[in-house]
Amino acid sequence: MTAVIRTTGLGRRFAGRQVLTGVELAVQQGEIFGLLGPDGAGKTTLMQLWAAILDPSEGQATVLGFDTVRQAAEVNARVGYMSQGFTLYDRLSVLENLQFAARIRGVAAQDFAGRSHELLAMAGLQAYLDRPAGKLSGGMRKKLSLCANLIHAPPLLLLDEPSLGVDPVSRRELWQLLRRYQQHGSTVVVSTPYMDEAEYCDRLAFLDQGRVLAVDTPAQLRARVQGRIYEVRTAMTAAVQAILRDAPEVLNLQWLADRLRIQLHAGADLPPATLARLRGLATLTPAEPGLEETFIALSTAAAAAPPPVSPAVMETQGGEVRAERLCVRFGDFTAVDRVSVSVPPGEVIGWLGPNGAGKTTLIRVFCGLLMPSDGEAFVAGLSVNRQARALRSRIGYMSQRFSLYPDLTVAENLRFFAGAYGLGGKRRRQTIEWASGMTALTGMEARRVSELSAAVRQRLALACSILHGPAVLFLDEPTSGVDPLNRQRFWQLIQTLASGGMTVFVTTHYLEEASYCHRLGLMHQGRLVALGTLEQLRQALRLPADAGMEAVFLGHIEHAQRELAS
Repeated sequence: MTAVIRTTGLGRRFAGRQVLTGVELAVQQGEIFGLLGPDGAGKTTLMQLWAAILDPSEGQATVLGFDTVRQAAEVNARVGYMSQGFTLYDRLSVLENLQFAARIRGVAAQDFAGRSHELLAMAGLQAYLDRPAGKLSGGMRKKLSLCANLIHAPPLLLLDEPSLGVDPVSRRELWQLLRRYQQHGSTVVVSTPYMDEAEYCDRLAFLDQGRVLAVDTPAQLRARVQGRIYEVRTAMTAAVQAILRDAPEVLNLQWLADRLRIQLHAGADLPPATLARLRGLATLTPAEPGLEETFIALSTAAAAAPPPVSPAVMETQGGEVRAERLCVRFGDFTAVDRVSVSVPPGEVIGWLGPNGAGKTTLIRVFCGLLMPSDGEAFVAGLSVNRQARALRSRIGYMSQRFSLYPDLTVAENLRFFAGAYGLGGKRRRQTIEWASGMTALTGMEARRVSELSAAVRQRLALACSILHGPAVLFLDEPTSGVDPLNRQRFWQLIQTLASGGMTVFVTTHYLEEASYCHRLGLMHQGRLVALGTLEQLRQALRLPADAGMEAVFLGHIEHAQRELAS
């Protein structure tokens, strides 16, 4: 096979800091090649080197046979590069954005006619040609950006986390589009924080601290941790977790809604003494590994640290969340349509649905930020309709765009939010100390927020939202773009809070997170179309017991669409 990308000893420094070191990689023509790695591993920098946006500090890269330094213009003309902050012009329509992209790429008029028709049809955007890009859903914007990067028919497409923040339906459509593009003989390189997406790649490269640690197929990468994964069933979760955390053989401990899942270090087995302590408390069953476990096994951060320890729980008087035929209308548009639900204290409920389904609008009603058009909502014993001001001291809210002050330090942000909640003196010091310990921020107090990684900013946003010990915590897509190790540790915090009585209402686009939730609610076009445990949702569709969350989600959404159409 022909190598479309080849790197030799590739490295890059920024202000004296080494970001990439000695990268040796070859990407073959016609494959979908994935880049995995923790935040700050160097994935985006590597993409920009391949796109000839950056020059290497050492080593060499050739792309489509051209040197990325000496022949950068040749590379630029032949590559489609979609960054995380992809550019569309919100005031231009779908068609006008595509026409603009074609003009700056020098696409001839006769070529544009055929290509634009094919791309818009593949992306399902033909019915939206005149709609301004600023009024498209997140999934539609990603597909339009992809079309704009394909309009000059590049033989190589570089995509940096293309499905970040995109719902599962749109993610599936995006990957169908990439597969069709690949079938035409083109090559795709994609970075992703989602391990279910990584399974779609032909080969994967794992980067950590600027170095390539592994390159292989998804199946071969999973095989590296075969025999090291166990599922643990127990009714004594706290006691069993304490035993397993003390075991040096345990690399990672995952706290799911109905079980624990442990990962052992390479070559390790639980010793007889540990097994004896677990006897009568838990049952251990070997489990098949996923790419998440491979990610954690390769991550130097996981290898360097023991499984996370849950700090002392701040006991809270959890509150019920309840909606009765709740409606929210904006003019003629109904964002939330007759939703009724009851969430008991101490439950973790996952709220899923396509972009625009009404999830964020519903959360904003529960938080007293929006008033319902019809129906009633109650949170922690207070009426949203009549007691919205009093409600805010009983809830914590972490929005999709973390409400942090980037120019302030960690300590300054915590003190500001403590003051906003009316905490002062000794109580403020105690709650800040507790929240910092809970979210592993101790020792980072003097660091400026703008200098923190996405995962640390995420933990700080959580700390700020729980300082006052809320009865109910609302988390709107809190783990978007976070790597698997930090995602697992974040969910450990959520489970710890729920075990102390806090009710947790969380939205997510990452379907694998459903296994952390006690129950799931699925929304579509403003309606609650399914509610129950994962097993109950499977049974409602008569799916097998091992059906994955994607099949469950898509099955319920398709069923809802058929009902709306009938």
